[in-house]
Amino acid sequence: MAECGASGSGSSGDSLDKSITLPPDEIFRNLENAKRFAIDIGGSLTKLAYYSTVQHKVAKVRSFDHSGKDTERDHEPPYEISVQEEITARLHFIKFENTYIEACLDFIKDHLVNTETKVIQATGGGAYKFKDLIEEKLRLKVDKEDVMTCLIKGCNFVLKNIPHEAFVYQKDSDPEFRFQTNHPHIFPYLLVNIGSGVSIVKVETEDRFEWVGGSSIGGGTFWGLGALLTKTKKFDELLHLASRGQHSNVDMLVRDVYGGAHQTLGLSGNLIASSFGKSATADQEFSKEDMAKSLLHMISNDIGQLACLHARLHSLDRVYFGGFFIRGHPVTMRTITYSINFFSKGEVQALFLRHEGYLGAIGAFLKGAEQDNPNQYSWGENYAGSSGLMSTSPELGPAQRARSGTFDLLEMDRLERPLVNLPLLLDPPSYVPDTVDLTDDALARKYWLTCFEEALDGVVKRAVASQPDSVDAAERAEKFRQKYWNKLQTLRQQPFAYGTLTVRSLLDTREHCLNEFNFPDPYSKVKQRENGVALRCFPGVVRSLDTLGWEERQLALVKGLLAGNVFDWGAKAVSDVLESDPYFGFEEAKRKLQERPWLVDSYSEWLQRLKGPPHKCALIFADNSGIDIILGVFPFVRELLLRGTEVILACNSGPALNDVTHGESLIVAERIAGMDPVVHSALREERLLLVQTGSSSPCLDLSRLDKGLAALVRERGADLVVIEGMGRAVHTNYHAALCCESLKLAVIKNAWLAERLGGRLFSVIFKYEVPAE
Repeated sequence: MAECGASGSGSSGDSLDKSITLPPDEIFRNLENAKRFAIDIGGSLTKLAYYSTVQHKVAKVRSFDHSGKDTERDHEPPYEISVQEEITARLHFIKFENTYIEACLDFIKDHLVNTETKVIQATGGGAYKFKDLIEEKLRLKVDKEDVMTCLIKGCNFVLKNIPHEAFVYQKDSDPEFRFQTNHPHIFPYLLVNIGSGVSIVKVETEDRFEWVGGSSIGGGTFWGLGALLTKTKKFDELLHLASRGQHSNVDMLVRDVYGGAHQTLGLSGNLIASSFGKSATADQEFSKEDMAKSLLHMISNDIGQLACLHARLHSLDRVYFGGFFIRGHPVTMRTITYSINFFSKGEVQALFLRHEGYLGAIGAFLKGAEQDNPNQYSWGENYAGSSGLMSTSPELGPAQRARSGTFDLLEMDRLERPLVNLPLLLDPPSYVPDTVDLTDDALARKYWLTCFEEALDGVVKRAVASQPDSVDAAERAEKFRQKYWNKLQTLRQQPFAYGTLTVRSLLDTREHCLNEFNFPDPYSKVKQRENGVALRCFPGVVRSLDTLGWEERQLALVKGLLAGNVFDWGAKAVSDVLESDPYFGFEEAKRKLQERPWLVDSYSEWLQRLKGPPHKCALIFADNSGIDIILGVFPFVRELLLRGTEVILACNSGPALNDVTHGESLIVAERIAGMDPVVHSALREERLLLVQTGSSSPCLDLSRLDKGLAALVRERGADLVVIEGMGRAVHTNYHAALCCESLKLAVIKNAWLAERLGGRLFSVIFKYEVPAE
């Protein structure tokens, strides 16, 4: 799409560009491929949703055609790599102030090409007010949708698809946002929408909900009375006044009524006995700030009590708040949270949503897209194209809020398959994938943000090197660098921008940014080479293992798994070695390993278990390509098969770092089967099954796995889970509780992390866990 506003030509795009901090084509991305629109226009903000297709480059692997050849040459790579164009679906959501609506509609009209859309779904009060303008500008028919239906549909969608969507607000915490992990069963819940008035809706299923109550005292009341009391006409200015006010100067408190006797009554002296109570008797002028604060407390407490009563009436403990009254304002969230906690005695939880401003637009979009069944897919937030949650605390300067204040963006990508919980999780609602919350741990946050900044040069170099025939690889890599660097700086200022900050989210954001600039798999050639080398070594490794006695062999297999896991290009300590020493191999990696006893060492318990009956079925989550999967994982798999255990080998659906992908694992298994009769017969008899995880991350979220994998785990009765690698078993899942036996093993390839865990570089984690009876 052409850059807009650079030439000063006076076009509609140019007028738009003067008032915002991003070029319009960075806001309205992929407009030329837009298929469907929806719009939600409130009193001050417009939320636009559209569906588009995105063309991505993807690295595909396939076996060479060896027909007509007598033998394979030793130096030949094990498979060929081709880069293909793939079309995926993306949802775009853009939020902006109504003052820009005309310029935005002009820009959209100018850049729409051959849209299939004839109708635009619209909701909110502005759907009536701006109907003629939208129809005239976009030449689309406006189809108005019910506001409440859209809100509910939008709420269900974000709760199902965005893992860190809901948060509680804690006034004195740093940061003040505390994100909830996605509850696998989101129903039933109460949605309290605070617009001009208040609507309270009980949501029971995807399509069943009922309006159970409401009030005419809402955001409009705060705004209207606030304007009368302070002569301030702007809503956000009123909230700003309230954030600086002292309500006790205006409100009559319990201590004002009872004096010191309130303690004998078991009451807090700071409780409000009467909102604005002092203004009737005090002969003084009250400040605007104090009146605004008193008014905010009065309305928030009223809404909180009403919400609490309805939650109790319907036996619900989760209440989600949304609407323009909230809009991420800390002072509003604080007063509502206090009110809910007070009236429910802590039994009802006040929850806010990271994308609550988009619920109506998402719902309207879903209403118009029902023939495409968007709910049958899973969707994921694209961190590369989303703005993230910004703190709106008064302490932040306008410059820090400008980007989010004018235009706010959310992008979601459609995933190929629905994602579900691993059936073997002990308690899905309490499962938290990540081991360390960097939003909470300032020391770890500072270390990892710096670590990712320092690794950026290496990632850029690797990206360029992976596409030697591309004329613009260096230019795209530079754009990637800038984008990811900016994301890291945002996360330094607002660590909660995309929910809970973790090593996993930092890695995923980097992968999203690489994909954004068409670097689908920077390690594809490295993996191809290393897989070829490791395959040539496989027969020798197996022969050597087969000469050992049973007990000696079990230890050798585990050491092989650990040594294989050393080969991780994502770890700087390893990539430096691999770059400088091309002959660093399997035996050298074994020598790097910590001697027993290991940092975490349950090997004796594991050995004892192996002396018992075989497991029925083992689910193994593999980590890296090359030596890791071929010389570490496959000999271990082979031993399990010989014991009579079926094996499900799960690999990433898409590439990340040098992790093995499902496509690569199929070719590797085929080549190993050609050399090894045990693997050959297990594949033929379907005792060894290769499946995809549904993930393209170096880490592992067991609550978002491919539905087919989950079905297979149930069908085969998996009773052992093996998770290998630092990303999957240490950064994530270290504390994951499963209802079957599990092995979590990794080599710590980061000196800072090793020291924090009480070890040193190349310390070993070998954690065998049996669920409590």
